[in-house]
Amino acid sequence: MVEVETVETASLGARSYLVCDDGRAVVIDPVRDVDRFLAAAGRRGVRITHVLDTHLHHDHLSGGLELCRLTGAEYGLAAADQVSHARPLVEGDVLEVSPQLRLRVLATPGHTFHHLSFVLENADGAIGVFTGDSLLSGSTGRTDLLGPQHSEDLARLQHASVRKLAELLPGSAQVWPTHGDNATIGQQLKVNAAFHLDEDAFVDQALTSLDPVPGYYARLSARNRSGPDPVDLREPIRLRPAELARRLRTGEWVIDLRSRREFSRAHLAGTLCLGLDGPLAHWLGWLADWSAPMTLLGETAEQIAAAKRELARIGLDRTTAAVGSPDELAPDPSLVRGLPSATFADLAEAGPGTVVLDVRMRREWRTCHLRGAAHIPLFELRDRSDELPDGVVWVHCSAGYRAAVAASLLAREGREVVFVDEDFTAAHRTGLALASSDR
Repeated sequence: MVEVETVETASLGARSYLVCDDGRAVVIDPVRDVDRFLAAAGRRGVRITHVLDTHLHHDHLSGGLELCRLTGAEYGLAAADQVSHARPLVEGDVLEVSPQLRLRVLATPGHTFHHLSFVLENADGAIGVFTGDSLLSGSTGRTDLLGPQHSEDLARLQHASVRKLAELLPGSAQVWPTHGDNATIGQQLKVNAAFHLDEDAFVDQALTSLDPVPGYYARLSARNRSGPDPVDLREPIRLRPAELARRLRTGEWVIDLRSRREFSRAHLAGTLCLGLDGPLAHWLGWLADWSAPMTLLGETAEQIAAAKRELARIGLDRTTAAVGSPDELAPDPSLVRGLPSATFADLAEAGPGTVVLDVRMRREWRTCHLRGAAHIPLFELRDRSDELPDGVVWVHCSAGYRAAVAASLLAREGREVVFVDEDFTAAHRTGLALASSDR
């Protein structure tokens, strides 16, 4: 009996799939830490015979090549991507999962020019489709990752591709996307805007509702084309307090993995607040100097291991570690600092002349922001912090995670900072003046 197991990677908002039948299995869109797929196959007593990627991913490194090295499975990618270590696939190809089950290849360009989807079929017809970043639950994959010169063409292809899927598949067919929840074709026909907008309206919506592309995405796509190195999840080298202090003095990146509230109470001066309770890999990938060494700071070995796994998924592999509380790791008590946090009500009481920094994305800013606030998206802050006027900087985002990251970056530069640790909706209840913008 066919079974489809979803393997979640919550930190990336990504879903991979293990398709099992008659003692065999296919893995679709695996992320780099492949031990989870081997464990899933082991629990089910199945042998992985095929590994497929719907496209060359931009937001994470694929585990496809490594999984095939370890299992002897065949690796499949779009022929047009010209990846030397993969079987070239084109529309119409059929992969036998078992005597009763097969995967049929469909070309669904839009997210990338060579994006594929895989239709799962048995003797009665289509059971469902693995859509990658083509048809998602209630939306479609973004079409701007290959550069603005291609965005409109890709958006038009995306519009055609999702409609193609609906035309070829029954309404009962399951949709298994790389991001978002599962659904059926019939459900998507009711709720997905791609089926209710004409091509021009869809293109306009697709190109006006996107945040900037993270700078590290192009790096990951290139590494997926050449084939990522085998993942190394061994515990990194541990530093002694004196060496940790030296790295902080010289300005190396030391990442505090605790929550922002723990960081606020006490942290080592010069450390950056990127907690495991938020999108650590996404923001570190966007902000960090990839050529520089990086140290992970956690209170337990388990925190270090979790962070190393998160960062391995995007190829940040050059890490060392230190384990302990700030008090335990500080060779000098003067290195332990606090970082004030506040609410929007506190900000309302701060008085005139307060420097307010909003580090949300431009789309969020345009919708609603505090009148008089400076706006520097978090991913631009390293290069633009000198634009801020003198004084104590009160920094906020939509919920607190990005504000804490930004506050720690500014504190590292010697600025006096308060971060607002509250949902932005609370600003509406404080009497703070709000505005919107078309820019």
